[in-house]
Amino acid sequence: MTGPSSSVRIGGACASLGDTSVAAPQLIAAGVDYIMLDYLAEVTMSYMAVIKRANADAGYARDFTEWVWKENLREITRRGVKLVTNAGGTNPVACRDRMMAIAREQGLNPRIAIIEGEDLVAQAGDFNAAGVREMFSGTEFPDPLRIAGINAYLGAFPIAEAFARGADHVITGRVVDSALGLAPLIHEFGWTPADYDQLASGTLVGHVLECGAQSTGGLHTDWRDVPDWAHIGYPIAECEADGSFVLTKPQGSGGLVTPATVGEQMLYEIGDPQAYIVPDVVCDFSGVTMTQAGPDQVRVSAAKGYAPTATYKVCATYYDGFRATSLTPVLGIDAPAKAQRQAAAVLTRLGEMLRDRNLAPFRATRIDVIGAGATYGQDPEQSASREVMVKIAVEHDEEKAAKLFMREWSAPITSMSVGTTTWFGLDAKLLKIVRLFSFLIPKTQVRAVIDLDGRRTPFEAAQPGVFSPGQIVRPAGPAAPVDEAMVEVPLIKVAWARSGDKGDSFNVGVIARRPELLPHISAALTPEHVAKVFAHEFAGETQPRIDRFDLPGIHGLNFLLHEALGGGGGASMRVDMLAKGKAQQLLDQLVRVPASLVQ
Repeated sequence: MTGPSSSVRIGGACASLGDTSVAAPQLIAAGVDYIMLDYLAEVTMSYMAVIKRANADAGYARDFTEWVWKENLREITRRGVKLVTNAGGTNPVACRDRMMAIAREQGLNPRIAIIEGEDLVAQAGDFNAAGVREMFSGTEFPDPLRIAGINAYLGAFPIAEAFARGADHVITGRVVDSALGLAPLIHEFGWTPADYDQLASGTLVGHVLECGAQSTGGLHTDWRDVPDWAHIGYPIAECEADGSFVLTKPQGSGGLVTPATVGEQMLYEIGDPQAYIVPDVVCDFSGVTMTQAGPDQVRVSAAKGYAPTATYKVCATYYDGFRATSLTPVLGIDAPAKAQRQAAAVLTRLGEMLRDRNLAPFRATRIDVIGAGATYGQDPEQSASREVMVKIAVEHDEEKAAKLFMREWSAPITSMSVGTTTWFGLDAKLLKIVRLFSFLIPKTQVRAVIDLDGRRTPFEAAQPGVFSPGQIVRPAGPAAPVDEAMVEVPLIKVAWARSGDKGDSFNVGVIARRPELLPHISAALTPEHVAKVFAHEFAGETQPRIDRFDLPGIHGLNFLLHEALGGGGGASMRVDMLAKGKAQQLLDQLVRVPASLVQ
């Protein structure tokens, strides 16, 4: 580089393992400088850790190597597009080796850097001996023999340095998702570790892009207004050196870009919007503004940043027994009641079988009648549905106990409720349970390594300051609503909302459709009311913990519901273990608003 770039175009082509393969060629044709691809989540890391233990050459995203890389490499090279991705998973070296093998088959020789240093599994015994505790629940560190993987969340500066050293593409293991968008901006604009506001803005770029089409109309509250899902456009952030950016999508593609679609994505899977902590900066998104700059163009600005924390977040995954699950269709009159009764009968029978074999009872069981309000906490017997799926899940320390379930789950098809059926391919599943254990570690104990052209170089970013919670100034919150003629309407009529999981917690972000509605929405959605809406999620907790935060920049609120997902991720037996439907539940609630503000 000869100097800072004037603007940079970054495309977001992937939200998760298994996302579509059409996004990358769409963005390449649109003329972007960088494409970021985010494949990892805690659940995915657990899966990859297990796969790597079974096969030393696995543990990375083959979606990336066999689809994106193999099918688009020539056009990527011709156009000079740079890729940055965490597709390396738990095995970045194997991922790069596969990429280079594919490149050589096509007569190409790209310079691919990998970022390592986040894999801390060798230190499992040390963490156990030191008495490390889980950062949310306070539980003890797992037995090191049960550990599948341990990975720290690295930041953006090592990735930026790899590009500065001439890498064409950068592959990482576990990094914070948004670093994949922030790193190119650090490289192109020359941002330093002390440029907190710019780093926060770049983090927001990465956060908006990291879930692919979720910012361009995917999962939008007003889904009927989103055209052409089949050809939905993937997001492009046109970024400036001051940190502001315009979010758009390829011309002629489907989807929709409005302040609502982008605002929903900003609220996705965040906790405190004034302390969104990533390795390079602590972000304050409460004052972020979004304005329609043109058709399918939204200008985003005003993120604020603070110095980063002195720690990295670390996630360990460990084995914790066995789970068996089944799905059975039940049809006809009183289907929910029949499904509930026969599932309970199966569990009663299995309890007796365990006792006869001197095995302990199942340590956990769960019945969900899908199609009868299972995720809403309603009594299935009150539903009039004629078609449901009954899901049964059991957990046990011993595999042979879970295998008893595999013998018995299908018995109701011939011996219990009328209308019980199945189809070929619908089988029960037996798997090892992999749980998440999160903790913090001083950054001085983790050293990122850049591997490029056969040279491994340690990297340590400067840290000019350390975050203090006292730096945050909380907004006053919406003014008290003014009394006038009121009507009661579902929240969806006056607000947009998005929800997502955060380990064993989940968030629901709410945005008023008009600024004047926010005081009334705020008055209705007290933490106490939200606790009642989701009481069934807290599994009997008498004092559920719910935090509420204000985002005046987008006229929004964010709710964080702690320990409300039954363990979260792979540890959860719930239907909606990723909290995708929680915003929909809140949008069903009735709120009182002025009649003059309701169209």
